[in-house]
Amino acid sequence: MTRSKQRNIHSRIAIGGHPLHPTLIHFPVAALMGLVASDAGYLYSGDEFWARASLWLAGVGALGGWFASVAGVLDLVSVRSIRNLITAWCHSIVAVMLLSMATLNWFFRLGSPTDLLPWGFTLSVVTAGMIALAGILGGQLVYEHAVGVEVEDK
Repeated sequence: MTRSKQRNIHSRIAIGGHPLHPTLIHFPVAALMGLVASDAGYLYSGDEFWARASLWLAGVGALGGWFASVAGVLDLVSVRSIRNLITAWCHSIVAVMLLSMATLNWFFRLGSPTDLLPWGFTLSVVTAGMIALAGILGGQLVYEHAVGVEVEDK
């Protein structure tokens, strides 16, 4: 991979130089990816435990994702070097779309956690795919554009 000419783009939403957005996204990502497995567990076994677990995973993933996105959006709008990157805008758009689907998925489950087909499971799988795409774009921001990391010249 080649790095852009822009080096060391610092996050403004950081503690001790450590950006908060990449720190906060791990639990929502894990919850939304685990949601696919718990949905599959319910569809395979019919055990309502998995449907309740899916309800909680959907809620933790959606709410945690929106919370983590605040740090990302603040960096996007407050740091000109980030704002100038098309990859940052693509990452942001994909993240908003996936969080909107995750929230809709959670709302579908609130009334009846056991009604997964067709929308609950479909939204879970599509959201997981979009998480992968957002992760690829986020990785490009870090590894190709040095957003939030220190790059040492050798």
